[in-house]
Amino acid sequence: MSEELPPSDAAREKAADEVRASDADAWATACAEDLQAEKARRRTEYGPPPGSAAEELKKLVDAVAEKLSDAQSPLLGAVAGPAAQQVVRQVVQQAKDAVEPVIERNPDVFDHLAAAGNELLAAYRSAVQAQERRWTGRDDQADPGDRGERRDGGDDAGPGERIDLD
Repeated sequence: MSEELPPSDAAREKAADEVRASDADAWATACAEDLQAEKARRRTEYGPPPGSAAEELKKLVDAVAEKLSDAQSPLLGAVAGPAAQQVVRQVVQQAKDAVEPVIERNPDVFDHLAAAGNELLAAYRSAVQAQERRWTGRDDQADPGDRGERRDGGDDAGPGERIDLD
């Protein structure tokens, strides 16, 4: 009878590493599948996600160009209408031809501008909320027990206090 020797520490560590690696791969695969399922659910519920800022700008330019080209000008009358319509179409096409190469060459710039706009909006919102708290005299971070105390230390002649002149 031959007896098998127990596996060495190195062999046990290698086997444990393989199990951990397969567990990590299984976890990553499960996460990826869940993410794909969630994206598919959101697409069906909310429609396709918006593209990059450059793609959205290109869509906007196309939509504005289409509206301007299709618009009838009641100010020019029936006589000048067709000629004016042709001039508008030509100007819109020239503007579109000038803008599209810039968008295609620099798509990252528009993403950065959109991100900067979001940061500016967040900063503005924060400033407005802070000012509103000051205007209303409401301080959300103050201790509730401090709300009844006077800010000026009890002096009746302080700012914002009623002064009795009788």
